[in-house]
Amino acid sequence: MTVTDNLQIIGAKLKHFAEKYQRAASDIQLLAVSKRHPVTAIREAYAAGQTAFGENYAQELLEKAEQLDDLPIEWHFIGPLQSNKSRKIAAVASWVHSIDRIKIARRLNHQRAANLPRLNVCIQVNISQEASKSGILPAELFDFAEQLAQLPRLKLRGLMVIPAAETEFDKQRAVFAETAALLRQLNHKGFQLDTLSMGMSSDMEAAIAEGATIVRIGTAIFGQRKS
Repeated sequence: MTVTDNLQIIGAKLKHFAEKYQRAASDIQLLAVSKRHPVTAIREAYAAGQTAFGENYAQELLEKAEQLDDLPIEWHFIGPLQSNKSRKIAAVASWVHSIDRIKIARRLNHQRAANLPRLNVCIQVNISQEASKSGILPAELFDFAEQLAQLPRLKLRGLMVIPAAETEFDKQRAVFAETAALLRQLNHKGFQLDTLSMGMSSDMEAAIAEGATIVRIGTAIFGQRKS
């Protein structure tokens, strides 16, 4: 199966799940996670109509963006961001999904050029409260969101989660429902958020069922990653 074939299959699944849960497929963005895959695979995906790509490592995103600067790709950074890479990510990325430290947010805000659109950001929430995972704890979310909302070069769009691995569909749905509830709580407090970045190859249906607006799909598009 080629990348093009896989994109057609995933696109059909996304549309099917949207219809199944009475959602508009146009409200759900497919983010192709190209971590550790070659630029040739990204070019093939782009030629097949995929325009948004996500990377977990700053240096890898920057190198790929340079190699693919002939394509108007929408780059999403979805991994932990170190201070020494924030300036370049602020210049290249359209989205950063993994904001969980105000220091990094302030750096991105300061470093985002005035001639560029505001940088779309999501707060990463440690929804399963795992010690090994990055992210803001749910109890800290409102105060953190208030701080982010004060940064004029950033546009707070919503929440991103990477739940603990779970194979049971109902349990997958439950954690995504909890995330969606947090977004509604923030909007009830006066925020205007529209994004739930949640769901990957193994739990896309559950995420769409609970309102995902961006699904981050890697393996089902590009195959197994190289080590």
